Amino acid sequence: MGLKFAKMHGLGNDFMVVDAISQRFDPTAERVCALADRHFGVGFDQLLLVERPQSEAALFRYRIFNADGSEVGNCGNGARCFARFVFDSGLTDRRDIPVETAAGRMVLHIEDDGWVRVDMGAPRFAPAALPMDVPTEQDRYRVEVGGEMVEVGAVSVGNPHALVRVSSVEAAPVETLGPALESHPLFPERVNVGFAEVVDRRHVRLRVYERGAGETLACGTGATAAMVILRRWGEVDDTVEVSLPGGSLRIHWSGRDGDSVWMSGPAEWVYRGELCHG
Repeated sequence: MGLKFAKMHGLGNDFMVVDAISQRFDPTAERVCALADRHFGVGFDQLLLVERPQSEAALFRYRIFNADGSEVGNCGNGARCFARFVFDSGLTDRRDIPVETAAGRMVLHIEDDGWVRVDMGAPRFAPAALPMDVPTEQDRYRVEVGGEMVEVGAVSVGNPHALVRVSSVEAAPVETLGPALESHPLFPERVNVGFAEVVDRRHVRLRVYERGAGETLACGTGATAAMVILRRWGEVDDTVEVSLPGGSLRIHWSGRDGDSVWMSGPAEWVYRGELCHG
């Protein structure tokens, strides 16, 4: 029997979703890389794995693997697809779905209009949370890249993000500065890099260079990170529309330490499939 899977996307950020409860699947880095190949495999930005929870506080364990085979702690667009997958596939009939991730417990909520609202947890700005190799926490960091100083904000929202404020996302140096910051020595586990243009206090435009995947059409944790950093800088209100190349997300955060960030957005099915050789 082959491996059954689903192809889904959130604003163009695409995923292969595998039910590892009803079938066996070993997500070795070599296997994930082969499946991620867009010419010889299924092709995706991330692979999402549905597993049984390890505690009674969750319904499922939610695991995320980048296209390069590395496992990461969180993916906001993936979380919405994960919720629609387990609900639409009949794995649960609950609309509030607590899940375990490598970054902690999350709650996914399927709304009446089909959008999914995700409790992304409280943002963590301490350098050790990313991790980031600096002595003290700051609102803004000056980072030397290629002989020039770049100002960034940094936060962990289940995975690490650095944000660069730009006047225009179209002109942002995503292709050059993105990989340079992603692998900068200040970030020993690498970092996702966002480039944000503030349109007004309730609207931000964003492009994200994701570690292990490159630039993607949308990044839910990137949108979350951009909003909370910009809110901490006093540039946006508590509810913001974040427009990415693949579409828009709605992010809400009070700005108070310890309060969760909420992200709402769509999750779409593309197809169900079965590999000839599982």
